[in-house]
Amino acid sequence: MSDEQRLAELGYKQELRRKLSGFSNFAISFSIISILAGAITSYGIAMTAGGPLAITLGWLFVGGMVILVALAMAEVCSVYPTAGGLYWWSYALAKRNKAAWAWFVGWFNFLGEVAVTAAIDFGAAITTSAYISLTFGPEVTAVRTFGIFLIIIVLHGLLNTFGVNLVRILSDISAWWHIVGVVFIVGVLAIVPDKHKPLSEVFFEVHNATGFTFAGAAIYAVLIGLLMAQYTYTGYDASAHVAEETHDAGRAAPRGIVMS
Repeated sequence: MSDEQRLAELGYKQELRRKLSGFSNFAISFSIISILAGAITSYGIAMTAGGPLAITLGWLFVGGMVILVALAMAEVCSVYPTAGGLYWWSYALAKRNKAAWAWFVGWFNFLGEVAVTAAIDFGAAITTSAYISLTFGPEVTAVRTFGIFLIIIVLHGLLNTFGVNLVRILSDISAWWHIVGVVFIVGVLAIVPDKHKPLSEVFFEVHNATGFTFAGAAIYAVLIGLLMAQYTYTGYDASAHVAEETHDAGRAAPRGIVMS
């Protein structure tokens, strides 16, 4: 069955052009997750709240939980490969109050997208502001950082107005950049330093610089530190949102969700 026929079965006709390959579908979600941007900009949160344990074992724990969510989403996406994604699935799967479920899920998804886009671009603004200060000397101020943030978010908005072709090219480059970049960073950290911390410290040491001192505060700090991994592991539903622009979406989009 063709992609167009599958959409017809779901009640509407093909309107978007299918220009994305399976790899490009994966690359979009993988780039939105962005382990480099997510982990680096939220590293301080986990180091002060939870410490190495939250960063290492916490990352593995959150990753395992996210895989379960991704597998469930991929299963639904394979049946309903539509650009609406989560809110469309909610409408299709709800036994009653379909419109209400779709409305709530759609709005929560939208608000989450707004929040995470702002967070990512503000992280980029902080990094850019620090680079400019180190390279050219101007002082880092809240006003300047916010101005850079506005420029970045407007540029990102403009990039998305040029259609899926540009997004496809940038996402493909980004995917390889992340893969090679992560391998390079891990390799440098493993080979270059003369000394390494003992494994017991890397995996089990807990830091609590949150200021909380009540009984069980260390556990609470670790839970806060899990935000580093959870913040990074967001946006993999993008493979579903571009399903109607992907060839063989019933297979490619679910794979993109899980593989990313």
